[in-house]
Amino acid sequence: MIATCEAGWSGFWLVRWLARRGIETYVIQPSSVPVDRRARRAKSDGIDAELLLRTLLAWLRGEPRVCSMVAIPSEADEDARRSIRERTELVAERVSLVNRISAVLATLGVQGYDPLRRDRRQRLDASCTALGNPLPANARAKIARMLDRLELLLQQIAELDRQRDAVLEDDAPDKAGEMIQQLATLRGIGVQSATVLVREAFVRDFANGKALGSYAGLSATPYSSGSVNREQGIGKAGNRRLRTVMVELAWLWQRYQPDSANVRWYRERAGTTGARMRKVMVVALAQKLLISLWRFVTQGVVPDGAVMKPAS
Repeated sequence: MIATCEAGWSGFWLVRWLARRGIETYVIQPSSVPVDRRARRAKSDGIDAELLLRTLLAWLRGEPRVCSMVAIPSEADEDARRSIRERTELVAERVSLVNRISAVLATLGVQGYDPLRRDRRQRLDASCTALGNPLPANARAKIARMLDRLELLLQQIAELDRQRDAVLEDDAPDKAGEMIQQLATLRGIGVQSATVLVREAFVRDFANGKALGSYAGLSATPYSSGSVNREQGIGKAGNRRLRTVMVELAWLWQRYQPDSANVRWYRERAGTTGARMRKVMVVALAQKLLISLWRFVTQGVVPDGAVMKPAS
């Protein structure tokens, strides 16, 4: 028996439940299924089910580009990446709280207050408005409550950081931990970036570098029809967390690995162009760098010209 479903917010529990009962299940990426492009098209559960069934049959027959199937991660891999994603969410909450505190103080004319400093409480008590008066009672109480939440966030982020950094000290790591340790030996790559790369991408199996680039949403999307031939930029249809860290690494790679082959390639094409074109070209560098790092951890091929960190 074979079943199919769309990838959704409910995750993969249903797929695993069916697999334990001997039912072969395929998860289809919804945005990859071709649909009627009329302005008003009929849509119902029955029509969607029939469309999924016909799409699955076409995919099983081997028809090319009929849809994209979602790789089902193991329960261990899925659970391991929760901590790294939780840290990203907590950092976003921290930024939001800091901005809200600064917004309250800005309405009172208070400048130079940093909520992330350890003496945040003492500095709040010593702060005065632009008129030289003490902070109003309600404003002070509101900021104090936000500082309570901020300190809890800082404590949770520090706990996740300790859990993340412990992988580097593990003498008998698993496959993912070994890849994290291997990436962290390259200059310009820290444990945070290495953990995101491994947990979000490298624990999966990819047929080639092109498939990896497509998963990250870094693949080009050309538009060629008749006399129109232009490039629409990257697809952005993949893993946004992986794509974000790779663009950041592409900028850092130029600083810490200036003699690497990827950086030389980037400089030859973007060295004399303007700032806008350099931002466009850095995305291409991010794709090439992602494939190079993937080959480094899976095949042991060191990126050409890359420098390792000095041994501690």
